[in-house]
Amino acid sequence: MASETEVDLCNTHVTILAGGSGTRLWPHSRVQRPKHLLRLVGERSTLQQTVDRVLPLIPPEHVHILTGPDHAAQVAEQVPELPSENILIESSPRGTAPCLGLAAMRLRATAGDEAVMVSLHADHAITYPERFREALVAAIAAARRGAIATIGIIPTRPDTGFGYVERGALRATLNGQPTYAVTRFTEKPPEAQARAFVDSGRYYWNTGYFAWTVGRILGEFARQLPTMYAQLEQIAAQASTGDVSATTWDAIERTTIDVGIMEHAQDVVVIPAELGWSDIGSWASLLELLPSDADGNVVLGAGTFVGLDTQRSLIRSEGRLVTAIGCEEMIIIDTADALLVLPKARAQDVAALVKLLRSQGMGEHL
Repeated sequence: MASETEVDLCNTHVTILAGGSGTRLWPHSRVQRPKHLLRLVGERSTLQQTVDRVLPLIPPEHVHILTGPDHAAQVAEQVPELPSENILIESSPRGTAPCLGLAAMRLRATAGDEAVMVSLHADHAITYPERFREALVAAIAAARRGAIATIGIIPTRPDTGFGYVERGALRATLNGQPTYAVTRFTEKPPEAQARAFVDSGRYYWNTGYFAWTVGRILGEFARQLPTMYAQLEQIAAQASTGDVSATTWDAIERTTIDVGIMEHAQDVVVIPAELGWSDIGSWASLLELLPSDADGNVVLGAGTFVGLDTQRSLIRSEGRLVTAIGCEEMIIIDTADALLVLPKARAQDVAALVKLLRSQGMGEHL
């Protein structure tokens, strides 16, 4: 078993995925104001906090944001410390696999195959950033050894909303962090299976945080997704001449990095960590994350809340007085043009409600 404490961070680049819409946080999160640009936990947006977490390790010129054309200007405004050319714009959403594949090809041209590329999400919350950096350095060390590394969260409960990573044998101790071989990835299991995963002690929540060398990940693209790899090569060549065709990008099959690459990738390792992590995947996540009052209620926004016999609920108002009587574990979100009321247990269904609104021609509220 190998042990390593000194980790070379030179020629390491961080890519931050900032293309989601955050429909489960509607009506606060909107198409033009997605989750990662909002101040949900703390005084800075989740995008800004993600950048803040890596800057003690990585210089600003090595941090890249992957986003869409509708949000590029807002992203640039929120992270002025990054060079403008580090905001990489995809013309339309095709999933995280082609997005990261193209970013890797761009890095190959400027930093070479041996550069380490880290992939993070812009819309997560982490309570313990120093622990995150310790795990990230271990992941970078594993990538330099030729592996694909991911950070797994030690689960606190069985949760059907997360993917899971199963660990195998201990492979090394890197930056003081145990590093295990990955046996398999499982997407959002049913409750009984999730409970069995947690009880076994061998499974971690899948953060979607990865580290690899540019050459290693592009090798996996060439092996597993050869058609996409060829399309990305074509786009990268077009970019070098300033003649990028949106048609070529739009022809790429839409898929995630987890399904397209990770589920069948070779030599993958996981670093388990306790980070106080949340993907802020619903209003219920905020009810768990944020401090509550004596009744267990979390009250947000500029408005006022008065409750009678109301406990363990989340209330957000942009300005009006909101009142409630006899509510338990409810979510009440009041904005200028929309009011959302639902039980905490139905928090994941907000995405379905957004689809219904869109199908009924109410896009002006999204």
